[in-house]
Amino acid sequence: MNAVPQLGVDAHRVARRTATIDVVIPVFNEERTLPGCLEVLREHLSEGFPFAWTITVVDNASTDGTLGVARELARSIDGVRVLHLDRKGRGLALRTAWGYSDADVVVYMDVDLSTGLDALLPLVAPLVNGHSDLAIGSRLATGARTVRGGKRELISRCYNKMIRWTHGAGFTDAQCGFKAARADVVKPLLKHVSDDSWFFDTELLLLAEHNGLRVHEVPVDWVEDVDTRVNVVRTAVDDVAGLVRVARAKIMGAAKVPGLPQRPAPRAAHPQAVLAKRENGLLWQLVSFGVIGLVSTVLTSILYALLRSWWPPLLANLVALTVTTLWNTEANRRFTFLGGSAASGRVHLQGLVVFALYYVVTSGALLGLHAWQPDSSRWLEVLVLVVSSMIGTGLRFVLLRSWVFRPAALLEEEEQG
Repeated sequence: MNAVPQLGVDAHRVARRTATIDVVIPVFNEERTLPGCLEVLREHLSEGFPFAWTITVVDNASTDGTLGVARELARSIDGVRVLHLDRKGRGLALRTAWGYSDADVVVYMDVDLSTGLDALLPLVAPLVNGHSDLAIGSRLATGARTVRGGKRELISRCYNKMIRWTHGAGFTDAQCGFKAARADVVKPLLKHVSDDSWFFDTELLLLAEHNGLRVHEVPVDWVEDVDTRVNVVRTAVDDVAGLVRVARAKIMGAAKVPGLPQRPAPRAAHPQAVLAKRENGLLWQLVSFGVIGLVSTVLTSILYALLRSWWPPLLANLVALTVTTLWNTEANRRFTFLGGSAASGRVHLQGLVVFALYYVVTSGALLGLHAWQPDSSRWLEVLVLVVSSMIGTGLRFVLLRSWVFRPAALLEEEEQG
């Protein structure tokens, strides 16, 4: 890696402003786009932006004249510096530049300036004042205004829904090219982020939430760059594999990052009142769990009937249950047991145990049916599956309420806050 820092930031400006911001722009073969981007960004930062700033252009192994153009611009524009990498990867570019930076807050921005720059100050301000640890621009948050094609819109919404269902994420848009982080927080996280490509953003955010950090979200104005070189479908497939890897790390305890600043847990004024309110909500829990369980049972039955055409009973049941359990667990966490934070490794592990018991009940019923009546019809199998699913659902409710989301754990967390 060759670093060519050319900072030239006005000393008077640095002296009278209390925070430093480093805006990182990864580029690959952008020799024509880069000059206009830097001019627009420099003008925006120079006109009333209340913090000292630097722009870092990361040449991501370009094969055209991008590096030469970037170095020339760094010589002619005050406050611009250049990093050159010999290997591609958007995540690698951000990891390197953010780790190299000496600023208080590091920012990531796409060279196409698809995101309106009016959102830059709302993005970094909560980090400067200490309210939040990371901040992201969201094209899906309330108030955002987005212009993009239907295909990309659909894939983006489905992917972000999958993140929320499988990991309980609190953010709405993992991959908008507009993010910021406090340097003292993000540098320990970077050592635990494995991906060097497009999943980097999602992995960073999931690790941040898993470790109790606060992620601030800013609705943005965003216009799709029709000249984008991102293979959206292939990227989405790679991201699904990344979600599985991060879930495994959470379960195994490898997603805990030492050395992070710790935020105090929220303290309730009357912990006993909080616990009493939870206990008095048993009727709501039963109704909510029942509705979610009914929907899950219907979905499981439909999937089982379809999959049974190709697979044996136990395999069809396993796949059907696995698919619907992802939705069921997250829905119950959000609506039934009111779990406001992202699920911890303990909750993930206990959820797997509950799922295993549920699978034993339903599969045991199918095995018993075939032992009693080997030539049973497909619809009798479905009926047995429905009945056993109802029994398993009752067991699931008891375990979730008394073990996974047990009131004692809630009270303990409130008292320790």
